[in-house]
Parts: sequence; structure tokens; C-alpha cells
Amino acid sequence: MPLPQTVFCAQQIHIPPELPDILKQFTKAAIRTQPADVLQWSAGYFSALSRGDPLPVKDRIEMPVATQKTDTGLTQGLLKVLHKQCSHKEYVELADLEKKWKNLCLPVEKFRAILQLDPCEDKIEWIKFLALGCSTLGGSLITAMKNACEILTADPEGGPARIPFKSFAYIYQYLSGLDPELPAADTESYLATLKEKSESKKNGMIGLSDLFIPKRTI
Repeated sequence: MPLPQTVFCAQQIHIPPELPDILKQFTKAAIRTQPADVLQWSAGYFSALSRGDPLPVKDRIEMPVATQKTDTGLTQGLLKVLHKQCSHKEYVELADLEKKWKNLCLPVEKFRAILQLDPCEDKIEWIKFLALGCSTLGGSLITAMKNACEILTADPEGGPARIPFKSFAYIYQYLSGLDPELPAADTESYLATLKEKSESKKNGMIGLSDLFIPKRTI
């Protein structure tokens, strides 16, 4: 026996009042983030939204800075997204971090290559992973520190990108310690000079204008 046809009218279809705003915010987020795989990113977006977690959304659209031949997909903006998602924990589980990485449509090979710079078991200190990510964006150690400052700062975009000297020193010592050709004395001398600068300002902060190229860089 055939099932009776169901006739719907506008009064029978219930549309949640919050749906239009959810879709509007989702569209804006997708435009800002420009995900390489919209479906993969969307799954991560709505999963985070349902849990009340920080969303995988960039603050603004980033202009491409790498050629198609060398571009691995990782950008300062995407690292900042990961920082918003992970910085509430001192240590992050690698499985969870890899999932967030994939939701940003980044190649898993790049994720594993970053971890090979300082191998660990099941979890990693978040600030160290962020530092490794900054170092893989290219350039010298100072370039990596500039990226770190711009991600960690509470200053408005385009500002001095200041962060506490203690945070700067921790990241700098960590990255410099991974380079066997960089003498520890050079690192200590460089940080001592920056510490004097931060203390002279009486705020304990270091910004982009304070950075200079030390004797040797990585």
C-alpha cells in the first residue's frame, strides 16, 4: 500500500530563529579563513561551535606570501587560530592537535615534520609547538620571534606587538637551543641586552622595535 503523500506548507516548516545568524557568521568566517577544503573546515567549525570551543577562524584574510611550489599552507594567521584553540592548556595532546591541524586543511606531513624538530610522545607543551611553527615559516630566528610576538601580543594589529620579556626569552632560548651551531653565550648576551631594554621601559615588555639581529642567526 503506497504511503500517503505529505504536503508541507510554510506554517509546517519550523526554522530556528538563530539559523540565519549562524549561517551569516559561518559565511563571514569562511571568507576570512579561505580554507583549502571547505567541507573539512566546515566540519571542524561546526564541531567547535557545538562544543563552545574557539572557532578555527582567522582574524582577517591573509595575502599569499609563498609561491605555489613552496607553499605548505601554514601561515601566521593559521598559527594564531591554533593558538586561540590550544593556549588554554599548557600541554596539548598530539592526537587532538593533529585533528585541529587537519580541520584547518593543513597537510599532515607538515605537522609531522614540525614534530620531528623536537620529537615527543603523546603530548607537547603548546608554547613549544607554536615556537616550532613560527620557525618553519621561514627566515631567521629573529623572523621566528617576530611571528611569535605578532601572534602572542595583546596589542592591536599593526601595533608594536609587545609581549612579556619572560615569554620572549623562553621561546628564544628554546629555539636557539635546537641549533647546535648557535653558542649558548650568544643567546645569553642577546637576551641580556633585551632584558635591559624591557627594564628601561619599566613595563617588562619586548616589541618588534626592540629586536635586532644578533651575532649569529639560524
